[in-house]
Amino acid sequence: MELEEKPKYGEPRKYDPTFKGPIQNRGCTDIVCCILFILAIIAYIAVGILAWSQGDPRKVIYPTDSKGQFCGQAGTPLENKRLLFYFNIMKCASPMVLLEFQCPTTQMCVENCPEKFMTLVKAYSNKNDFDYYKQFCKEGVTNTMGITEILKLGLCPAMLTPSKPFTRRCFPALGQKGGVITVGNNSHFDDGRGTIRDAKDLVDGVKNATVVIEARQVVMKIFEDYTHSWYWILIGLVIAMLTSLLFIVLLRFLAGIMVWVMIALVILVIGYGIFHCYMEYASLKGEPGANVTLQELGFQTDFSVYLQIRQTWLAFMIILAIVEVIIILLLIFLRKRILIAVALIKEASRAIRYVMSSLFYPLFTFLLLAMVIAYWAVTAVYPFTLCFLSTSNEPVYKVFNESACEHSRKNCDPANYTTTPMKVQCPDSECLFAFYGGETVYHKYLIGLQFYNVFLFFWCANFVTALGQMTLAGAFASYYWAFVKPDDMPAFPVFSALGRSLRYHTGTLAFGSLILSIIQIIRVLLEYLDHKLKGAQNKFTKFLLCCLKCCFWCLEKFIKFLNRNAYIMVAIYGKNFCTSARDAFLLLMRNMIRVAVLDKVTDFLLFLGKLLIVGLVGIFAFFFFSGRVKAFENTAPNLHYYWVPILTVVIGSYLIAHGFFSVYAMCVDTLFLCFLEDLERNDGSPERPYLMPESLRKVLNKKNKNQPAE
Repeated sequence: MELEEKPKYGEPRKYDPTFKGPIQNRGCTDIVCCILFILAIIAYIAVGILAWSQGDPRKVIYPTDSKGQFCGQAGTPLENKRLLFYFNIMKCASPMVLLEFQCPTTQMCVENCPEKFMTLVKAYSNKNDFDYYKQFCKEGVTNTMGITEILKLGLCPAMLTPSKPFTRRCFPALGQKGGVITVGNNSHFDDGRGTIRDAKDLVDGVKNATVVIEARQVVMKIFEDYTHSWYWILIGLVIAMLTSLLFIVLLRFLAGIMVWVMIALVILVIGYGIFHCYMEYASLKGEPGANVTLQELGFQTDFSVYLQIRQTWLAFMIILAIVEVIIILLLIFLRKRILIAVALIKEASRAIRYVMSSLFYPLFTFLLLAMVIAYWAVTAVYPFTLCFLSTSNEPVYKVFNESACEHSRKNCDPANYTTTPMKVQCPDSECLFAFYGGETVYHKYLIGLQFYNVFLFFWCANFVTALGQMTLAGAFASYYWAFVKPDDMPAFPVFSALGRSLRYHTGTLAFGSLILSIIQIIRVLLEYLDHKLKGAQNKFTKFLLCCLKCCFWCLEKFIKFLNRNAYIMVAIYGKNFCTSARDAFLLLMRNMIRVAVLDKVTDFLLFLGKLLIVGLVGIFAFFFFSGRVKAFENTAPNLHYYWVPILTVVIGSYLIAHGFFSVYAMCVDTLFLCFLEDLERNDGSPERPYLMPESLRKVLNKKNKNQPAE
């Protein structure tokens, strides 16, 4: 007797006369993962408390001298000494500066930067000059001390150069005359040790000393732009929200017309973008410096510079043209399937009519995500600066020296360093403030806490997203399986689904979001490795890393797709994550053709809707903040970088549009999965009628046979 071969993708669903939609009598699922998630949240709160108690954001704001004191901090002896002065800026040319973010030279807080050339030797012979010179020396310098003794003890710099304050630090006033680097209008200077040096010797020191400072300066300018434009940004985001809501409402009543209008507007908006880029490209023809290439220009902290060269607009024009061609080709090849997708969107509109509260659920998701992001940001900023410097309370001092020394970069104590064996063995060395840190348990595991903070951010953000998906899936499944709508539906479908999700399936939500978070953190680590290995010459390493990044990107997309459908099955049947994921996957595989025809084309149409809203709001923001329209010239705020609010509005508009359209997308996905189950459970007979609406049955050439006469 031959055994019957089992179907490749599992047995289809059987007819169940007792099935009336989402199971009400269900139990808790994935309890172990629920407990693990709660413990992780408690630990996350503990990390936040530890960060707030140990951190000190002042260390990001104020420059610090060689003793670790803050320059210009109110209520301290250095309140009036706001500027940081380097004894020998040329020592900042050391490569160690880029690793430790600290110049190996004495630094002190001063009221004003030096305004003229002067050496200690020359100043010592003139009382007035020496009095001026002493304001750039450490305390304890007297007229009775000799020059050799002063330099040996490192109490004064050997020379002063004309300097200007930049980000509260004194840097040489470098200039250029006839192609020659100058400082204080001179191409040479006396280094105070009897050597005449070129002004260009100061360039490397200034570059390294400002490599982090410039980054901080950009951040501060961006922060200032936000403070000047935040209310306009909010107005832009409100416009995006109202536009999205209006679009969804119109889609509810005019689904077929709105889809085609949306397609036409997307093509027109992108077409206008191509036209605008061409006009900018043509207007720069013949302008001085406009033909410089992006490669020649390199990285500039002032991003508006890129808009002054033709190649930038040419790149924008090519990118938009490619997007336009791709969209038009997709519309041509998918024109018949779009008609079917429109019918599915119409049915989703009817479902939303019965579950109107679902349109406002994204606001709840935004609120939870804002809380997660705010907690992560505050926890991250307090214990760490963005430039790899810890802001924890204990100052760390290290040995800095000019010549070779076995104790270089070792920890030291400035209070008694002059009497230590390290000073005896390395006479030229100094014990200078390096950074804020320490050797406590907190400092030893600082990197681990950083990693944990990022990982929990991913986990919590994915959990919030998953909660929204399962809640909406439960609400729309109640609509689909209701034989008489809305009589057979719960009074408050969204609240009922939200209650079921939190009460019974917190563990399942945590399980699915944990898997996704692990993949995302691996992708972050791969990006970090890629950044570190950019200068590597090993071709195989680069190829392997590229393959891994590609594989994990694909894996993340697949897990998101699987999780989404698993949450729909959990919302309906109340089973655990693994069982639901398997059932959803097998159901989709048994209906692979329908998945490609209906679900993905619908996703494409909804994506065009999001693209349209982002394009409209983005164009409005561009003309407003850039001052290109005369009507807005006096209204728009004066900004360092006008692209900052534009980019913020564009990204925010996409997130808002995504939030509203995600309701439609979740509705379509839920109805689609329910529709596939309906096809397997029922056959259209009077005993097993299809529960799908008549409009969807017509599109799919399905119909219910006549009901038997009573």
